[in-house]
Amino acid sequence: MDFSTRLSEQLKQAMKSKDQVMLTTVRGLKAKVKEREIAKGAVLEEPEFIKIVQTAVKQHREAIDLYAKGGRQDLVASEEAELKILEDYLPKMMTPEEMRALVDRVVTETGASSMADMGKVMKPLMEAAAGRGDGKLLQQYVREKLG
Repeated sequence: MDFSTRLSEQLKQAMKSKDQVMLTTVRGLKAKVKEREIAKGAVLEEPEFIKIVQTAVKQHREAIDLYAKGGRQDLVASEEAELKILEDYLPKMMTPEEMRALVDRVVTETGASSMADMGKVMKPLMEAAAGRGDGKLLQQYVREKLG
């Protein structure tokens, strides 16, 4: 099922079950998708949708940190509930072992041998990970491999 159909189905389900958190989250995500489609002038592809979800997830994680520092546990709980819903739209994340194997493969393919080759490795690595791997963790593994 493509992301557009899935969003519509979850929106219907949230309305029927009167799940306000799901309803608000899915409506917000649909609005972001529609906004991007209008700006682009075409229907979004799956990778573009994943980037929208990743941005939303990042924003929710930052909000959780800020609310936690401010002692607002009620808002932390709300953000965490929305975050859980958004994470369901992301592809299955790679395990640390899979990320290390991918780093090894890309370093070998690019012929990188030192930290000076970091940029040469990161671009194809991030394309290969395509939203399934944490960029900071991948960067750390590349530093370990090249350093």
